[in-house]
Amino acid sequence: MHEKNLYEYAVIRVVPRVEREEFLNVGIVLFCKKAKFIKVLYSLNVEKVLSFSTEADVEQIEMNLMAFEKVAHGTKDGGPIALMDIPSRFRWLTALRSSVIQSSRPHPGLCDDLEQTTQRLFEDLVL
Repeated sequence: MHEKNLYEYAVIRVVPRVEREEFLNVGIVLFCKKAKFIKVLYSLNVEKVLSFSTEADVEQIEMNLMAFEKVAHGTKDGGPIALMDIPSRFRWLTALRSSVIQSSRPHPGLCDDLEQTTQRLFEDLVL
């Protein structure tokens, strides 16, 4: 019998004006310790971000999202956090913060296919 993967995921959010606490879901980070899997998918809808705040620095937001992705995937140009082990990177990405890029609390799940589940969650919660 095939054993399912226990995973955790969080929704990546853009909060253009932190003081208003309004957010837009822009991505997903999914992590599975057993499979040593972590993946970030994101899509920034500039028009929607600007509808929350015309003063939003969309270029900076895009750079921050790219940094999130580099940390998750452990790329060499992702800085010191990207060099940590996968569980530590996931915990850092999902840590509570008061900034323009935030994440939801992590949620657990079980699945057969981590890639497919990441894509499904991305489509359901972001697109």
